[in-house]
Amino acid sequence: MGVPKKRTSKMRRDRRRAANNNLRSAVQVIQCANCKEPVLPHRACAACGHYKGRETVPGAQA
Repeated sequence: MGVPKKRTSKMRRDRRRAANNNLRSAVQVIQCANCKEPVLPHRACAACGHYKGRETVPGAQA
């Protein structure tokens, strides 16, 4: 097994560990076609229960 020739500095170590945090993308939010509420993509609307133009959750309207 290989042995490091030089000690890894704190800055280099932390920069390497932080690289994965930059890969995460922001959460995408779209508008519901029926009620214009913000909804996560590929999910039924929590406010009205519609998904792709159909009511999938009956009685979701308040």
